[in-house]
Amino acid sequence: MIKSILGKVDFIESLRGKKATYMLAMSNTKTAEIEGITQAGIPGKIYLTPTLDSEFLCCGEVRSLEDIAKTPKGVPTPALITRAVHLLNPFSNIELLDLGIEVKPKLDYFKIHDMQIRPSDSIVENAKIDALAIFQKGLVFGQAYELKDDYLILAESVPSGTTTATATALALGYKCKELFSSSFKDVPNSIRDQTIDKALENISKEDDLFGVLSKVSDNMLIFYAGVILGLNNKTKIILAGGTQLACVLLIINAMLKTMQGEFNTSNLALCTTKWVYEDKNSDIKALLEMLSFKVNAYYADFDFSLSSHPALKLYDNGEAKEGVGAGAALTYALLNGIDKLSLTKKIESFLG
Repeated sequence: MIKSILGKVDFIESLRGKKATYMLAMSNTKTAEIEGITQAGIPGKIYLTPTLDSEFLCCGEVRSLEDIAKTPKGVPTPALITRAVHLLNPFSNIELLDLGIEVKPKLDYFKIHDMQIRPSDSIVENAKIDALAIFQKGLVFGQAYELKDDYLILAESVPSGTTTATATALALGYKCKELFSSSFKDVPNSIRDQTIDKALENISKEDDLFGVLSKVSDNMLIFYAGVILGLNNKTKIILAGGTQLACVLLIINAMLKTMQGEFNTSNLALCTTKWVYEDKNSDIKALLEMLSFKVNAYYADFDFSLSSHPALKLYDNGEAKEGVGAGAALTYALLNGIDKLSLTKKIESFLG
């Protein structure tokens, strides 16, 4: 079942049985190198997470490492969920966005848009992003993009992205410190808070909106804000993710306020997982309600209650929650008649 967070069911119901292009934005931020800040991957090799996620999503195997990325607690990447959906009812197209990654995925025949962006630095020292240039690249990309399917799914793989998203939203003046989720069940708040506090200290009164984003954000957040504004409601878009993708909308909201612009969002929705929606340490609905424009938002009512696999049970216990477009992939599965048991079994098959 697909449940509404905000807006009407009409938008999502209009996509039932329709085909999508799935786009995965891959990016690295050195923020992820801060010890204990993220569990989105293998300690010491967190930078490989987007590379491995894209390889597994596209081909069902990881090529830049021997094995599927798991966290120290044994939580497997949400790429398993998205891959399983793709096998049961394929996306028409999978495209990748290289928004600054350390290691290129070893993939042939898949469309990789290399946007000539370098990985961003840690927000603690100043991320040193040319935010205006990246936003403009996203804007031009969105304006030029020709969708071959009924709708476009925009997903991400950015380790420590919830930390950069929280810092970004706070820096833009939103009262939202307790509203962002984490890859952890028990959020490492002291590490995260210290990181965000240090990041915010880098901002000065002279910084305009892009000056702020250049210091505390990440490439994906800025680029996707540009893409959405560039597409300008000409096609149906699903933002595939939780609070990180909500932050993209908060950036757009801040831009519209600065420019006193209007933006039609009737073709825009966000889809996430039940794990994000029910997370007691965050509140995606509250984040979306901070927007001055309306947006449809949904979550896929899927969990691993039919599985006995201990690694998957960690999701139901609050670890991981979202990533690699899992929520939108699950929504896509439900819109295309894939039942919970089939999907559970397919995901389990990757884990042996």
